[in-house]
Amino acid sequence: MSIEVYEADPEFVLQRFREGEFDYVDGANEILETSFFRFLQAKKYLAALAQSYPSPRQKHDVPVWFYVASNLSMRLHGVHAFHAYPYIVRTGGMLLALGPDAGRKVTHPETGDVTLCCEGFNDKNSYDRQTPADQDFLRKFSKDTEPEALEQWFNGDVARLWRQHKLLCAGTFIGDASYVFVPDNERYERSARMLFDEHDHPVAAAELERLSPQAAARCRWRRCYKLVSLVYVAPHRAFSLRVALRLLPGNEHECPVLYELVDRFVAQVGVGVVRRLILDRGFLDGERIAHCKLQHGIDILIPARRNMDVFADVEGLVRAGQLRWKPYQAPVRSPVDAPRLPDAPAPIQRRERRRQKTLRARRAETPSPSPQDTVVRTEVSGVQNTRSWQSCSVPLNVVVCRDIYGDGHEAYWMLLDTKPLHRRAEHAQRRDEYSLRTEIEEGHRQLKCFWDLASFTSRSFSLVLNQVVFVILTANLLQVFLRKHQAEHPERQRRTRTRALQLLVPTASVIIIYCQGRFATLTALEYSELLLTLAEASRLKILDKTRRLRRNLDARLRLARPP
Repeated sequence: MSIEVYEADPEFVLQRFREGEFDYVDGANEILETSFFRFLQAKKYLAALAQSYPSPRQKHDVPVWFYVASNLSMRLHGVHAFHAYPYIVRTGGMLLALGPDAGRKVTHPETGDVTLCCEGFNDKNSYDRQTPADQDFLRKFSKDTEPEALEQWFNGDVARLWRQHKLLCAGTFIGDASYVFVPDNERYERSARMLFDEHDHPVAAAELERLSPQAAARCRWRRCYKLVSLVYVAPHRAFSLRVALRLLPGNEHECPVLYELVDRFVAQVGVGVVRRLILDRGFLDGERIAHCKLQHGIDILIPARRNMDVFADVEGLVRAGQLRWKPYQAPVRSPVDAPRLPDAPAPIQRRERRRQKTLRARRAETPSPSPQDTVVRTEVSGVQNTRSWQSCSVPLNVVVCRDIYGDGHEAYWMLLDTKPLHRRAEHAQRRDEYSLRTEIEEGHRQLKCFWDLASFTSRSFSLVLNQVVFVILTANLLQVFLRKHQAEHPERQRRTRTRALQLLVPTASVIIIYCQGRFATLTALEYSELLLTLAEASRLKILDKTRRLRRNLDARLRLARPP
C-alpha cells in the first residue's frame, strides 16, 4: 500500500460531491497536529529527512518517511516508550494528514472499543492490522541505527535542510554543554558516574576536601551523559534551533567537542552563516578562539576567569581609575501573555486591585535584604585590543561589568570579545548580547523538564541517542511550524512543550470528505445542508457508495489481536 497526503481543496471536493463522487467520508476532531504534519509534507521536510536518514536496512517494507513521522509524533506527545505507539497513532492527528488509506475507524470485535483498521505496507501480518506499522518495527529500526551515523545525519543533512529552507540567517549561535542525568544503573551504555553538589555542579576530589561538612554531606553520586549542542538564535529572538549536537559520557570535557561541531557545521552550511558565537567559561581555549576568528570569521563572546592574566591586567586599570563607566540597565522583555485587565469586566478589575493591594502589604512586611546582598547600580566599561592571553593570537576586547552594592563594595566580571569595540554604547550592547547565554539555560531546562529529554526507557545507547535526537528535531520542527503562524500568534514561540501541546488538542469536530487526493472539512450542519440539497441522481449515487463502504468496513478486523 502507498500512502499519500491529501491536499485541501474544498471547492473541487464539494463540486464532485454534488455530482455524487467521493472516496470516503469520516468524522474527526480537527487537531493542530494534523496541520503540523500537513505542513511537514507540503514543505517536503519528511521526504528530505527520510531520503538522507542513515537507515540500517537494505530493504524497506515500511517507508523510512513513515518511521520518521511516527517517531516525531511520539516525541510531540511526550511519549518515548515504543509500546505506547498504538495509542498515540489512534488518538493523535498524524493519520488524519495521511487520509483514509492510512487507517479507518472500526469497532474491535471483542472489546467494542473504537480502534483502527489499516492496510499496512506489506502482507506479512497474520492478524488484521490496527496500526500502519508495528511498534516493534519502530523500536528495532531505532536500535539498529548506528549512533555515530545518526549524529552525523543530524549535524550534516538536517543542518543543510535548515539552510535550504532559509531558516539560518547569518547571525548568532550559542554553544551549550549540559548534563543529562539517568538512574544510577551501570548498564546505561557510555554513561559516567560522577559526584555533584546540591546545585548539580560536578565536584572534584580536591574540591570535596575544601567543602564544609554540611556542604559535603549534600553532595551525591549521579550517573549522567553530557549533551554538547550548538544553538541558532534568530534575529529579534523570534525562535531558536539546535543545529548540531554530540552526546558524550558525563566525564568527558566539552571544549574540544564544541569547536569540532563548529568546524563541521561551517563545512556543511558554508562560511558566513556563523558570525557570532556566545560561550561560557567552560569553552575558554585561546588557540580555538583564534582559529574560529581567522579561519571562519566567527567573533566569540565569552566570560573571563579570575585567574587569567587578562583579568588581572584589566582589574589593575580599574583600580587605577583609567576606565570611564556608563550606567547599565538590563532590557525587559515583554510578557508572553498580554495583560487583559484593562478589558476585563468591572468586578474582575476591582478584585484584581484588591489582590494587588494585599500583595503590596505583604511585601511591605517582608524584611528587606541586607545592603551587602543588594545591587543598587550596574555600570559597564571596556578595554580594546588586549594581548595578555598568550595562547590567543588575535587581539581581545574586554567588556568590564561592575556591580555596586548597598554597603558600597563592588564586584567585577568581564567578557572577552574578538569583535572590535568602536563606541562606548557598544559596551552595554555586548552585555545585552551575552544575556542570550542565560536564556539558553532556561531553554535547556524546558527541554529537559517539559520535553522529557532525560526520561529514557532503554539503557541502549542507540535508543538513548535516538530519543535525544528526535526530541530536539521535533522541538525544532514545531518551532518552524509555529513560526508560520507568528504573525497571528507571536506568543507561541515562547511556550513550553506543555503549553505547545495544548495547542495540538482537538479544536473542533468536523466531517471530512475525501475525493481524488483532496479533502474538504465541514461542520455537521454544513454537511447536513449539503446532503439535503443534493440532486436526486447524486443522492442515489452517494447512498449506493456509502452502503458499499459500510459493508466493506464491517468486513474488516475479523481476525484482530486479543485485547
